Amino acid sequence: MKKYKINYFLFLIAIIFIQSCATRPPENPDNICLIFKEKKNWYKAAIRSEKRWKIPPYVLMSFVYQESSFKADARPEREKILGFIPWFRPSSAVGYSQALKNTWEDYKDETGNSRANRKDFYDSADFIGWYASKGYYQGFEKTDARSLYLAYHEGYGGFEKKTYRKKQWLIKVADRVQAKSTKYQKQYWGCAKELKRKRFLFF
Repeated sequence: MKKYKINYFLFLIAIIFIQSCATRPPENPDNICLIFKEKKNWYKAAIRSEKRWKIPPYVLMSFVYQESSFKADARPEREKILGFIPWFRPSSAVGYSQALKNTWEDYKDETGNSRANRKDFYDSADFIGWYASKGYYQGFEKTDARSLYLAYHEGYGGFEKKTYRKKQWLIKVADRVQAKSTKYQKQYWGCAKELKRKRFLFF
């Protein structure tokens, strides 16, 4: 019995360790090749999202980089009263994609992914692809990370009304997302063939 308890305890420790490794941010967030080599499940999720929604992996990852810095439990900082007293958060955003609660519910309803979790990378990657795909039918280019991000933030209705023009800070963020996507794209072209090998696809 004592031996059984020790083995069970070691098993739980191993599970916790594996989960912590799976959810912690990548060691090299500025290099998409190193990210995918470290996080093979993330690569698999990005490829599945691309096949389903046509979103390039480098665009997808530039969104995750901007929205959550690859942190599973990311949330907007709480507002503060008198400059130091923590108050409510400004939105319901959470997880890798920083999806809002209502938009996430729309995603689950439309895709049938009822168990989707915003802190799960696979679900977040699928969500970003799902949302981006709505722009393709409106003439958005798949590599236009800037416009896709503005629509991601403002909604496609807001983008059409050009609400972002009154938010210079958002335009600057969208420019950074495009720059990151372009950087990731160049890196990805250099390692895509290697990543497609069976050792990266099957694990």
